[in-house]
Amino acid sequence: MKSEKLLNVVKKALEDKKATEIKILDVHKFSSITDFMVVATGRSARQVVALAQYVIEKAKSRGHRPLGNEGTNSGEWVLVDLGDVIVHVMQPQIRDFYQLEKLWAELGEDMSLKQIQELRDNPLL
Repeated sequence: MKSEKLLNVVKKALEDKKATEIKILDVHKFSSITDFMVVATGRSARQVVALAQYVIEKAKSRGHRPLGNEGTNSGEWVLVDLGDVIVHVMQPQIRDFYQLEKLWAELGEDMSLKQIQELRDNPLL
């Protein structure tokens, strides 16, 4: 599955389960392990785990098996590794503390799905 299609699946899954502050970071120029990072917030440990599990379920239903996931025991921060897309779902206080999007935004770009598609469609890049 192309990265952009997988991003759409992830974003829709997170929106369906009421994740907040969904950020998509294009890190392909700075990371050899993934093209995109998605950072989202869940209000509680239960919601964080449910969001991550729903992302996994939706990715699998589209034929994309996750490479792994971590953090479902505590529910403070769950990472879902989908290869080209890595998803971080966190409780608000954990997200505020680690500020992942700030770290990666300084290197990459915080982008919308439309901007990513426009970049990928540009024949000059």
